[in-house]
Amino acid sequence: MNIILLGPPGAGKGTQARILVEERGMVQLSTGDMLREARSSGTEMGKRVAEVMDRGELVTDEIVIGLIREKLETAEAPGGFIFDGFPRTLAQADALGALLEEEGQKLDAVIEMQVDDEALVQRITARSTCATCGEVYNDITKPIPADGKCAKCGGTEFARRADDNEESLRTRLFAYYKQTAPLIGYYYCKGLLRPVNAMGEIEEVATEIRGILDGLAKAA
Repeated sequence: MNIILLGPPGAGKGTQARILVEERGMVQLSTGDMLREARSSGTEMGKRVAEVMDRGELVTDEIVIGLIREKLETAEAPGGFIFDGFPRTLAQADALGALLEEEGQKLDAVIEMQVDDEALVQRITARSTCATCGEVYNDITKPIPADGKCAKCGGTEFARRADDNEESLRTRLFAYYKQTAPLIGYYYCKGLLRPVNAMGEIEEVATEIRGILDGLAKAA
């Protein structure tokens, strides 16, 4: 099963993707992770990525699609793929659809993670991350354990993203609504959109997503 997690920054896409990877054997295709991996890989595609990034330029859609193609053709994904952070624009959505068709695959669902913007700002400005494993914590909803150790890996160092402040987040939200929000209508018209309330607790959101995917699997 192939899905897109769609939602504004801080909606919890990465957290839910990790749960799906652990529970269903899916492979998370995060644009940022793929670019970092490619840059250090030494492959021809990796060299192209490094050259672009070293010039301080944005990586083109063509390169990102090329990286996704490599993953679709080489990665073992018994549970399918999760597209996290891509597509961000209508042009990218068209390109991804064409690529999946070429590879004999399809999208099964687009999970729209709906949020309340003001509550999201409060939530994200309270966010911190384990410096060792990347586990996400929140001062309000999921505080760092009282012993100061990450519940997942036991790490003791935590950091806040430099852009996890109100001004930066509102700028990122504006970019999302301008560039990416049109995908909601795009995938609705294709019959793929499945909204979930992303403002609940992590497990509540995960349960809602499980229900959607289980329902699709039964209907297949």
